[in-house]
Amino acid sequence: MKAFMDQDFLLSNDTAKKLYHDFAAKMPIIDYHCHINPKEIALDRKFDNITQVWLGGDHYKWRQMRSNGVDEYYITGGASDREKFQKWAETLPKAIGNPLYHWSHLELQRYFDFHKPLNGDTAEEAWQVCNAKLAQADMSVRNLIRRSNVTVICTTDDPIDTLEWHDAIANDDTFEVKVLPAWRPDKAMNIEKPDFTDYIAKLADVSGVSIASFEDLKKALRVRLDYFASKGCCVSDHALNYVMYAPASAEEIEAIFAKRLAGGAVTEQEELQFKTAFMLFVGKEYHRLDWAMQLHYGCKRDNNSLMYNKLGPDTGFDCINNYAPSSQMADFLNALIETDELPRTILYSLNPYDNAAIGTILGCFQDSSAIGKIQQGSAWWFNDHKTGMIDQMTSLANLGLLGNFIGMLTDSRSFLSYTRHEYFRRIMCNLIGEWVENGEYPYDEKILKEIVEGISYKNTLRYFPQFS
Repeated sequence: MKAFMDQDFLLSNDTAKKLYHDFAAKMPIIDYHCHINPKEIALDRKFDNITQVWLGGDHYKWRQMRSNGVDEYYITGGASDREKFQKWAETLPKAIGNPLYHWSHLELQRYFDFHKPLNGDTAEEAWQVCNAKLAQADMSVRNLIRRSNVTVICTTDDPIDTLEWHDAIANDDTFEVKVLPAWRPDKAMNIEKPDFTDYIAKLADVSGVSIASFEDLKKALRVRLDYFASKGCCVSDHALNYVMYAPASAEEIEAIFAKRLAGGAVTEQEELQFKTAFMLFVGKEYHRLDWAMQLHYGCKRDNNSLMYNKLGPDTGFDCINNYAPSSQMADFLNALIETDELPRTILYSLNPYDNAAIGTILGCFQDSSAIGKIQQGSAWWFNDHKTGMIDQMTSLANLGLLGNFIGMLTDSRSFLSYTRHEYFRRIMCNLIGEWVENGEYPYDEKILKEIVEGISYKNTLRYFPQFS
């Protein structure tokens, strides 16, 4: 029996152990997509207790606590931080096979030197150990980033954001890690949302462009795109139900936009036509600016209306949307490449059944302008567990070039989530090690080192030349 989460955790063969310990473990981290708050980095926040780090905003954990019958009072309600931590500790042993079990214990080991399993009985000891560590100066936000060997962080930012905290970080020569904004224009695209017209008014105010037409909207967005670019932004991100392609004439788009600005409702077809026009516009702008475009799709959000009305979005009530036609995604990418304006693109589907479709679409749009120009993103959200990662990498290996994969990101709001890179790297090294040990790939240390270090770090650095 192997020891619980020891140094060879998830490494089942000698080749995997060498690949991880000698190559992958030493690589820095580029976190090119996350949801952490740049203000907390700028102010170098310190946390009072482990609950603030672990349970504040972590809807992954909230979902599992609800699955364990925990009252909402102890999840997002008014219970004390100590009580909330206790309820999570009591839930965790039930999470056998869940990535949260592994992530939580990796974080306890790496940041707090706590190596016991966390449960209801060990919760008090863990609480005391973690909080004593968090009180130390080397556990501030910036120092957590440093000790995690992170070199670049891309946050997630709305076009109307001032980016003042990014400025504060950039102008502070005592912090060496690059913290860059990432453009997330969902609110400017979601024409069907009740607050759309209010948002357009705010965008007009921030950009200095009066918005009375779709052409005006594009002008305002260009102003903000250029502003973001001036602050080092080089990547966008979109949250889509699916990648739509419903082309319409310029006149039709203007009529749809005018109707919505006047307070009217749009039909589902009009929504798709507007969003298609929007995505084609920004896609071409990303090409102009030499940005990468991230498309996250396949999520059906806010399914529990009772809890949504109480807590709002991003609180743990989303699920996989099984409708994501690959033909429309191919048509969308083709519409950009017709004019040679397809930017580097990273595709993520929440539905694991889309792996093969994505793998075949990648090969349609690769070219010599960038190695691995069109990427399948790492196993995302409900898929970033051991099985999901193995399935995603295996599918990519089967249909594309795994050796050019740009690897893992945290997609997290927590400063302790960098251990997810370790988790991914161990799984990746074990997968490759199995192929080598099974005689499916030669033991060529030079090439294996290049592949492992590439997927862990170097491919991402090459894919985003602005990070250098």
